[in-house]
Amino acid sequence: MEGAPVDGPPAVGAGALPAAGAAGPAAGPGVPGEDPVLAGAIRRQEERLQRDPSSLAFAVLADLYRKAGRTRDAVTVCREGLARYPHYATARLILAKALLAEGDLEQALAELTTLLEAAPRDAQAHRLAAEVHRRLGRVDTAIQHLEAASRLDPSDRESRTLLGLLRPNPPPDEASGLARVLADDTYVTATFGAVCLEQGLAEEAAQIFTRMLRKDPEDRRAREGLEQALRARLRRRG
Repeated sequence: MEGAPVDGPPAVGAGALPAAGAAGPAAGPGVPGEDPVLAGAIRRQEERLQRDPSSLAFAVLADLYRKAGRTRDAVTVCREGLARYPHYATARLILAKALLAEGDLEQALAELTTLLEAAPRDAQAHRLAAEVHRRLGRVDTAIQHLEAASRLDPSDRESRTLLGLLRPNPPPDEASGLARVLADDTYVTATFGAVCLEQGLAEEAAQIFTRMLRKDPEDRRAREGLEQALRARLRRRG
């Protein structure tokens, strides 16, 4: 999906993507502590969009806002641009990322659903949809999107790692000693999951929290625990 919009106007090179119908937020003073290189790039794209409000540069500007932590501005610019170019897949993905950063999971998912209906082979959209579903506690749906991302992008090591952590536990006769202990529901608790995390047992903690979420996707402690376990495991891999 990188590059050209789906059934929309052709995209030009990276950093010069054409934009939508409004100039977006007016240029203003930088955010305190903002990267000066990023701030300069934002200023150039704001000026470009002001000169040509109909260009596709809105997508580049929105992504720069997102990277600078200006997620509200990113959402506003994307929505204005997509009102003119509704099939611009890259912009819709940027909008979903900005909404996710805002914590608006359901709206992010709505944008990803629209995008995947038009571009079902978009590996990046599947990866992001997996994250949104996982954060909503929908582990099995997240797995489906990770499987799709892995099929579409064989180089996607992170999705494969996440699949290994989220898939149901192996049968007891194939599991390690601790995994066999964890097969007992007695230990499927947020408290025991936290103990595993404290001991550096990220995989075992992930097993506990995913089992909790399969029983109750709304379990806030399980959602938070799973995110902590996955971050710990991915940091260790890196």
